[in-house]
Amino acid sequence: MAELRKVLVVDDSKLIQQMYRLIFSKYKGCQVLGALNGLEALDVLASQDGIDLIVLDINMPVMNGVEFMQKLKSEGLYRHIPIIVISTEGKEEDTRKALKLGAWGYIVKPFKTEMLYEMVDKVLAKKPAYLYGQK
Repeated sequence: MAELRKVLVVDDSKLIQQMYRLIFSKYKGCQVLGALNGLEALDVLASQDGIDLIVLDINMPVMNGVEFMQKLKSEGLYRHIPIIVISTEGKEEDTRKALKLGAWGYIVKPFKTEMLYEMVDKVLAKKPAYLYGQK
């Protein structure tokens, strides 16, 4: 299984970003980088090496999660970095769109921390496209 050293959390809520910092510090003790939207996330990706995982929200200002994934896919950028989408948008069409654009997994908020840990383990083991949620 690959080692998890850096996670990029893309979410427009600083409180949610803090929650992910806590979750990942307890789980793997890795560094968590934050971005408030897809455009900021592109800047972080361009300036930071060694990002192992992207945790992505869908609904954000400036550039939302779908637009961010479309940009990565259209330019072939960072395709080696797995993306887990975590969003309140649990609609089937959003899930299909995210997975089609390259997300390795999709979790619906609210979720149990163990659910995220299990998803990360599977993604790091290179097992894509899992769906978890509570709606």
